[in-house]
Amino acid sequence: MLLDQETENEIVFELCQLLGRAILPLTGSDGPGTPPGVPGTAFFYSELVGATDDGEIAHEWLLTADALTDRAYGEIGLRPSVTDPAEGADEPIDLPGFAGHWLHLPELGLAAMPTGGLHGYADDRGWRWRTQQVTEAVAAPADSVARIGAAPASAFVLALGVGDGGARPLEAVVERVARDGGEVRVTTELPAGYVGAPVFAVEAGPDGGPALRCLGVVLPPQAGGHPIATFDRIRAALAAVVAD
Repeated sequence: MLLDQETENEIVFELCQLLGRAILPLTGSDGPGTPPGVPGTAFFYSELVGATDDGEIAHEWLLTADALTDRAYGEIGLRPSVTDPAEGADEPIDLPGFAGHWLHLPELGLAAMPTGGLHGYADDRGWRWRTQQVTEAVAAPADSVARIGAAPASAFVLALGVGDGGARPLEAVVERVARDGGEVRVTTELPAGYVGAPVFAVEAGPDGGPALRCLGVVLPPQAGGHPIATFDRIRAALAAVVAD
């Protein structure tokens, strides 16, 4: 769906409110004190896997581009808005053996981290996470992904950019997505820090108004744009892992 500029601006504002606390900055390197690698973004995804008499059962993952996670050492940044109390964000999460913390799905270009260790990290230090998640309801189903055609459609990328002095500001940009052969792509190259970020499209909701759908994960740039690891394939891959 290609939207007018006013509607796009309204959706950017809504996206920051609904999911601004779903994303974290991350960077890999060869070790403490060594030059950092490519800065990227990761985001929380809550996958509904069943229900009991006590309520729904969900698996929570931290998703990003696999290319960001193949380093010996990594750092996941924290922001005061995602920790309670805010002082929990004073120091980043340092992860020696960074690549080993992730489930690698190279056929998708995706890496997924179960978040149990992140919650344990917070508990050990006396704070708790105060995040939002891309939920099952927001993650695009297969038919939504299939409706992305060759004609450019409005898309929205929510990321932590790279500012002065290494700052990682929350940013949301309006872009275009289109299908190119067998893949869905962001049609232009994005700024530093955007690889691994969630990308969203809009379709008509049940009430006729615009409904946000997370198409998937922004992958490293290729040919002037970015392939997207789409949620139709992400769901299937994670389901296979959980089943094993």
